[in-house]
Amino acid sequence: MITTVYCSFCGKEEADGDHAVCRQRLSVIDPPRYCGECARRMVVQVTPDGWTARCSRHGEIGSAR
Repeated sequence: MITTVYCSFCGKEEADGDHAVCRQRLSVIDPPRYCGECARRMVVQVTPDGWTARCSRHGEIGSAR
């Protein structure tokens, strides 16, 4: 079984080009917008304390501040 991995920032397959800018944005300020497992657009909530991002299939992740 081949597992496809998607960029959490732009939603494209990781194998489709360089995602260095995407990784930099995710590490500095922006929460992920797409699920890394299925590329579905996530529901993102940003608060002064951090952020949460929820995929309808794979659940919720959050910033650990």
